[in-house]
Amino acid sequence: MKVFLLSLLAFALPAIAQSEKIVGGPCEGCEAVFQARPAEINPVAQLAPVGEAGEKLTLEGIVRGNDGKPVKGIIVYAYQTNAAGIYPTDDRLRGQAVHRHGKLRAFARTDDAGRYRFASVRPGGYPRTEIPQHIHMHIIEPGRCTYYIDDVLFEDDPLLTPAARRSMSGGRGGVAIVMPRREGGTWRVARDIELGKGIHDYKACGK
Repeated sequence: MKVFLLSLLAFALPAIAQSEKIVGGPCEGCEAVFQARPAEINPVAQLAPVGEAGEKLTLEGIVRGNDGKPVKGIIVYAYQTNAAGIYPTDDRLRGQAVHRHGKLRAFARTDDAGRYRFASVRPGGYPRTEIPQHIHMHIIEPGRCTYYIDDVLFEDDPLLTPAARRSMSGGRGGVAIVMPRREGGTWRVARDIELGKGIHDYKACGK
């Protein structure tokens, strides 16, 4: 019962007052990073609910500054489709930008070594399209700014054609095309992130 009540509370959280400026625009729906955010954010987060249908996936990486050093306390936000390529939504969030991001969304805060990790399932490509599998990602630099970075793309996805690479890879946040590897029945991918890389107005974040 306690777990159930906590789950309800998490969905009932009000939108957090926007405190970081949005840079790197245009960015439709970027305000979702301020909505239904949990009060406590840890380095390891559950992106897809436990028991979600699909092949298990672990997405992890290290966030670094432009000096190459790991950065602690950066919030990494991710959202994705389910295995069928759909964003399952929650009607309690209707009317907010976050409603379009669906239920498979989570926040992770980097640890002392700049590491973050999401437990999820491998996303499906959008039904009846040629759009490859992907995971959307945003960065929140607390007290400074927020911006989206390139989607995680999968090197072994047959839909990741040269044209798709060109259209979906802008160099935002560093290299986002990953090679999945199987370990004990779980896909593992590593997506390291460089703060501000490819963000044209990153100087607006301030010092």
